[in-house]
Amino acid sequence: MAFPGIDFPGVGCGLIIQRADGKVLLYRRVKAPEAGHWNIVGGKVDQMEHSSEAARREAEEETGLKIGAVDFLCTIEALVEADRQHWISMIYVAREFSGEPQLTEPDKLSEKGWFDLSDLPQPLSMFSEQAFAALKNVRTA
Repeated sequence: MAFPGIDFPGVGCGLIIQRADGKVLLYRRVKAPEAGHWNIVGGKVDQMEHSSEAARREAEEETGLKIGAVDFLCTIEALVEADRQHWISMIYVAREFSGEPQLTEPDKLSEKGWFDLSDLPQPLSMFSEQAFAALKNVRTA
């Protein structure tokens, strides 16, 4: 059996969930790639699933939130040498959501929090670093 991201490049998605006050929701990863790093929510895109729907589905599964509209932000290619994983991910932003974030998948995510973009927790995942850089470029453009 072959595994995406390990045996061939995986196709993933990520979602920046941002409150009206500008703070973003991050979770600490339990598993590779980048175990122990703070990350935006997301996961792999299933066969015949649009990446925007995958981002919404993964976010709802991981947070317990109901996600509204999602807007495309960027594409990230991450080669995580330490974990020998290769992912190409479409990144989206959601500013419309309801509910309170939960730890619904404690086997995958161990902590959560809302963070100001100027004071992000460390270590931050490669995916999140690139996504926030793209978000800052959009805000200043």
